[in-house]
Amino acid sequence: QVHLVESGGGLVQPGGSLRLSCTASTNIFSMGWYRQAPGKERVLVARITSGGTTYYADAVKGRFIISRDASNTVHLQLNSLKPEDTAVYFCYGRQPGPVYYWGQGTQVTVSS
Repeated sequence: QVHLVESGGGLVQPGGSLRLSCTASTNIFSMGWYRQAPGKERVLVARITSGGTTYYADAVKGRFIISRDASNTVHLQLNSLKPEDTAVYFCYGRQPGPVYYWGQGTQVTVSS
């Protein structure tokens, strides 16, 4: 069983920054983050492969930065935060198959 443990998140004012981190219990091919706002579907925010290839949703391009500092740890730097970024952020890992693993979710609230 693969486990993903998230950290970071919290309350921040508009324009502020947060950093989310996620560590898997084993090496993972692709890791990233989804988010789910109240009453909305879970959507992909960003992902990064073990080779460093990245993808960003249009809504966060230029503001969020995803990175990996090990084959099992991923970070998401959230800059210039907006109220519409408020959501529960879920870390995920994907192995070939595909097989998906999920973190427990961490709340990000952007409010003055």
